[in-house]
Amino acid sequence: MTDISKLGEFKLIDHLTKDIQIQNQSTKLGIGDDCAVMHYPDKEVLMTTDMLMEGVHFDLTYIDMQHLGYKSAMVNISDIFAMNGTPKQLLVSLAIDKRFKVEDMEAFYSGLQMACNKWHVDIVGGDTTSSRTGIAISITCIGEAKKEDIVYRSGAKDTDLICVSGDLGAAYMGLMLLEREKDVYYQQVDELNKKLKAAQKEQDNQLVEHLKKKLSELGNFQPDFAGKEYLLQRQLQTEARGDIIEKLQTANIHPTAMIDISDGLSSELLHICKQSKCGCRIYEKNLPIDYQTAVMAEELNMNVTTCALNGGEDYELLFTVPIPDHEKIQQIEGVRMIGHITKESLGAQLITRDNQEFTLRAQGWNPL
Repeated sequence: MTDISKLGEFKLIDHLTKDIQIQNQSTKLGIGDDCAVMHYPDKEVLMTTDMLMEGVHFDLTYIDMQHLGYKSAMVNISDIFAMNGTPKQLLVSLAIDKRFKVEDMEAFYSGLQMACNKWHVDIVGGDTTSSRTGIAISITCIGEAKKEDIVYRSGAKDTDLICVSGDLGAAYMGLMLLEREKDVYYQQVDELNKKLKAAQKEQDNQLVEHLKKKLSELGNFQPDFAGKEYLLQRQLQTEARGDIIEKLQTANIHPTAMIDISDGLSSELLHICKQSKCGCRIYEKNLPIDYQTAVMAEELNMNVTTCALNGGEDYELLFTVPIPDHEKIQQIEGVRMIGHITKESLGAQLITRDNQEFTLRAQGWNPL
């Protein structure tokens, strides 16, 4: 493993970015000067930024650096798609502490480039600095769209249909699964360490060696995730839904409002309602939930509808369309109609399977 200090900031940047190739005509100059240069003569420029903090947004106990890089890029690319735009460039800033090696950062950038190559996005710059505690990631994504194509949160109208891509709650169930296995691992470590201290105090050398061997074997701890692979994929390998944007464009459907689901369906739907000055009704029976999500929720004694509404990190697209697009929406694979927009005075309501009404509340992810 190579210490980053042996390269220094500028040689590290050169090392990580030497193979990056420009893919977009709008990228006039990428990495290598004081600023990147972009040119958009007849398009609107879209910009979004996100910070990911170790211990808050991710845990390196169960996500490797390549998946972290991939996810870091995708969550930003998703914001551009949520405006009905096309992502074009990415700026990457990192603060890293001394425990990270050059090979760790190679893996991180490998994940970044995999995500960017999937959607033809150029990495055009950023910054690196040192950290005293862990790794902090700040990414800015730049995109483009025609003025008339941009979709805001504020365009939903009474009677519009509410649609969502993919399925909901799986990423949250994946997180719960990983947290459970992490707790099991550390409980075993703590138990063995307590026994080891007692054995050392009693000077029972044979037991001491046995317990040390057990602790060493725990270093190769492999949880059994059989039958739950999809949940892990949804948590660790985030996908921005540019494919849904392409399908909507092919079907000549222009959403009236749109947002990506990062903090949970209920929170995002309330954002649309607030910005559009409207209410909504969504139906529990229409919420798209994968079988593995339902099984895991039952295993953890959790309400699967609550997980779907509030789990977060699905990065699916939540959008509204006019009623005349009803038949066209039905033809799009991977999109489900879950309700409709109402007048603001009617509020935001969930209609349960037994036709009871409950007011939607923003109970999704809050990092503060």
